[in-house]
Amino acid sequence: MKARIHVTLKSGVLDPQGKAIEHALSQLGFQGVDEARTGKVIELNLAESDPERAREQVDLMCRQLLANPVIENYDIELTT
Repeated sequence: MKARIHVTLKSGVLDPQGKAIEHALSQLGFQGVDEARTGKVIELNLAESDPERAREQVDLMCRQLLANPVIENYDIELTT
């Protein structure tokens, strides 16, 4: 089973990298970008075949290591 985790900053948390992207796009002539937010995607290959148990394991991984729940949100996608 494969897991894809999307980790993004919570709204209200400053995103300096996103601000730098906004500025760079403007400098390159791209207008109309109101806000850029950055994040990360983590892909895992799991030995677990039960989707419910896999989701529980990945959720625990996110809470303990892969994301900072205080300032980040995460979304888990599972595929076989």
